[in-house]
Amino acid sequence: MKLTKILTKKLTSFWLLSLTAVAFVFLFCASISFIQLTYKFQQQQVKDLSTLMSEQVQHFSHLENAALDLDAKLDGQWQAKAQLSHWLPQLLASYHTVEFRLFEGDKLRYSYDNHPEYQQGVRYKQVLDKQSHWRMELMLVPPFYLHSLSWQEYWVLLIGFLAIFALVFHGQRWFAQELDGVEELAVRSHLILDGKYDQALASAGRGKPRLINRALTRLLEQLRDAQRERGRFDKFIRSNVFLDPQTRIGNQLFFVNRLDALSQDQVMIAHGVMYLIDFPDLDIAQQEKGDQFIGEFLTQLVASINQALSECGDSIFTRRSFQQFAIVTPQLSLAEADQLANKLLKICISQAGKEFANQDNFVHLGAAFYQAGDNQLQLLEEADMALKAAQLQRSNNWFMYDKGAVDEEIAKGSVRWRSFLESSLLNKRIMSFAQGVFDSDRQLHHQEIFSRIRDNQGKDVRATLFIPMANKCGLMPQIERQLLERVFFSLMPQNKANYSVNLSLDSLSSRAFMRWLKATLLEHRPLASRLIFEISEDIIVKHQSQLTAHLDMLKKMGAKLCVDHVGQQVVGTHYIQECDFDFVKLHKSIIRKIHLRSENQLFIRSLIGGLYRAEVQVFAEGVESFEEWQTLQILGVSAAQGEFLGEVKETVSP
Repeated sequence: MKLTKILTKKLTSFWLLSLTAVAFVFLFCASISFIQLTYKFQQQQVKDLSTLMSEQVQHFSHLENAALDLDAKLDGQWQAKAQLSHWLPQLLASYHTVEFRLFEGDKLRYSYDNHPEYQQGVRYKQVLDKQSHWRMELMLVPPFYLHSLSWQEYWVLLIGFLAIFALVFHGQRWFAQELDGVEELAVRSHLILDGKYDQALASAGRGKPRLINRALTRLLEQLRDAQRERGRFDKFIRSNVFLDPQTRIGNQLFFVNRLDALSQDQVMIAHGVMYLIDFPDLDIAQQEKGDQFIGEFLTQLVASINQALSECGDSIFTRRSFQQFAIVTPQLSLAEADQLANKLLKICISQAGKEFANQDNFVHLGAAFYQAGDNQLQLLEEADMALKAAQLQRSNNWFMYDKGAVDEEIAKGSVRWRSFLESSLLNKRIMSFAQGVFDSDRQLHHQEIFSRIRDNQGKDVRATLFIPMANKCGLMPQIERQLLERVFFSLMPQNKANYSVNLSLDSLSSRAFMRWLKATLLEHRPLASRLIFEISEDIIVKHQSQLTAHLDMLKKMGAKLCVDHVGQQVVGTHYIQECDFDFVKLHKSIIRKIHLRSENQLFIRSLIGGLYRAEVQVFAEGVESFEEWQTLQILGVSAAQGEFLGEVKETVSP
């Protein structure tokens, strides 16, 4: 953060102004004193001259009184005037006299003129003898006109001013250095007020007073610990609500929520496969071997299955009961489903070892393949029927229910999909659809943009169907770029609404895509503030360090960030503040029937409470009823979207 040093500038400016004022007052008083001193010196000279002239006047009067006749008096006057002319001009010249007049009554007895260049001066009038009415008038040169500085005096003044400047400059630097500690405290205070607690804690520095600096550091450390504890508490709540305490994978409630998220009105929205894995003798083994043995077995089993499912995106792995596990893998073809079933069965058999009795009938696996439009309850019944069919074989085996009912297009693999997607990109058949996000007053907050592809027959292909294949083919950056171009150049110029667009991991990791996005945001800087980028929670949690720089760049460009699908997995929420997200959007599996699920309400309350001071707004998706919307408003959710508030509509280009 750039140091503004506002406090230092104010104090040093006040200090310099004070010094300037003191110097001005000092120079003003010195000048006044100098002028008064010179005038007093001149007045003393006039007083001495007046005393001298009084003696001379008394001498003149004595001569006149001693004279017997008129001629003698005149001769005495001329003799007195001759005496004055002999010595008085030199004395007056030494006093720098401009004019001098000596009067006896109204008669001028003597005059003197000098310094014609001075038209004005200081006039003095003195009465020399009150009885004979002798008086004198003289005008002297102003005393401060008679003094000029020599080069030695100029050097003294110059050295004095340089010394003063050096001392003031040194004092200003010392004062500023002493105030640097206060400025560091001000910088930390600004960071705290802006909510950047981590930066404030990292910039401890040498703030002064040190006691306040140490107090801020300790409070920030306690705040960080409290935030981490709050995040751990939120995760603890979610873990106890949605996780199995022994295996730390999803429980039955988590399975129901996630299955609801894959369906709409109890109808599956995409194809995939459901597996049910059953260990019939697990409870007997627990009684014989103990809890610790079963715990180690389940830990190894879960780790091996998670590793096998890592290649399948968005897989759901849960524990339905003590001895039964459920796996749902969407967007999987029939051939891939068969391969995964064989792999899962081999993993379970390999984990059995020699410690378990009846190893030949240790595990059973039932699978049910489903398509878009299948009923959710029917899918569960088919999976249970497949599991029972596998159990009837009384051996370690798996069974797939109704293999023949498979969409041929799904089984054709990714080659056909790549050709279809590339053709759609080339012909610009990526269509944009929008759904409004409304606040508690039913005012439009922004519109979320979805993508669909229109095939050659004019039918729309849902994003849930083509996006997994686009991820496999590495075409998501091209699809999202074409969608963003539609938003920038077609939708935003039409109105002043805000828009949100989802970004995938491939797009955020693509240098070419991020370079294009940065250049576009720079070119259309006013539009950036109206754009919201949504990133899935799963992507952020797994790749936070990799994506931090890109997310910071989007924030600096003026765009806002939203983390999507929050609550789909059981993870901590510390990343929300670390990545400086503006919005949090709850996954629809948390929203579904929220008015009937107190555990989901508890999770939302905990999340909103933890983000209260972070100025992060919480949104919800998938609102389908008034009861859900009303409950979300009571819980404190800022805005929501869903069929109840507004349907998905195709955007119309100009």
